[in-house]
Amino acid sequence: MKIDIDDFRVRAGKKVNLRKWPTDVGRFYTSDKDYRELLAKDVARLSELQRLLFASGQYAILLIFQAMDAAGKDGAISHVLTGINPAGCEVFCFKQPSAEESEHDFLWRTTCRLPARGRIGVFNRSYYEEVLIARVHPEILRIEGLGDELTRKSVWRHRYRSIDDLEKHLHRNGTRVVKFFLHLSREEQRRRFLERIDEPEKNWKFSLADIKERGFWDEYTAAYEACLGATSTKSAPWHVVPADDKLNARLIVSRIVIETLKSLKLSYPKLTEARRAELRSIRRRLAR
Repeated sequence: MKIDIDDFRVRAGKKVNLRKWPTDVGRFYTSDKDYRELLAKDVARLSELQRLLFASGQYAILLIFQAMDAAGKDGAISHVLTGINPAGCEVFCFKQPSAEESEHDFLWRTTCRLPARGRIGVFNRSYYEEVLIARVHPEILRIEGLGDELTRKSVWRHRYRSIDDLEKHLHRNGTRVVKFFLHLSREEQRRRFLERIDEPEKNWKFSLADIKERGFWDEYTAAYEACLGATSTKSAPWHVVPADDKLNARLIVSRIVIETLKSLKLSYPKLTEARRAELRSIRRRLAR
């Protein structure tokens, strides 16, 4: 079954109703063995394209992952990027802002971690937390020290605009931003939470805070719908990835990253005649 990445892209300017987006689709693999073979091919292709990205030094790739708890962000990142040269890839996990980070504007802490040209940067959660968790828990804005003028409802519209301006700026300067929302059903989240409780080796993944946040499911859904609709653009699109099947989700993510890299039409740097002559001279000395 062929993966058409357009099926998962949020069109620019379109309102998003997540109830109409599936959390599960037909399998793109026929068995666990087939999945492993398909992913291995994608990982090998990603490794080739990453070497081209690094060698050309013209572009950077920023992959942003957002999701409800237990949607599989960590697994998708580790499995899809397992073959990437560590020198060309960095992963950052953004949790609750520190006191220093809260004293700056909401884009400051992530801007410091943007990838350099030639590299792939991965944000496991991102500046989007500031229009998601902060929207569900607006008291966070008070913690950040924002006054009455900045905590009105218009703050979200202003933040969407700031994000849009940032991502357009990044695109103009060679960074391609690709965003993934791993779309998990509430029932599948419940099942995964139970698994984390029942299996000792997964106990560390679970906390009471997870259950507390689950109680805000509808509020988070509304926040995601508003965010995806307001910030998916042609140059920095959101992709809603069905996440009830972790293996399927990883294949979808890998294919989207591959297509993004292929679209850059990368090539290894061309040598000047002077450089060719220099290499020939060096080779003659080494061959003696």
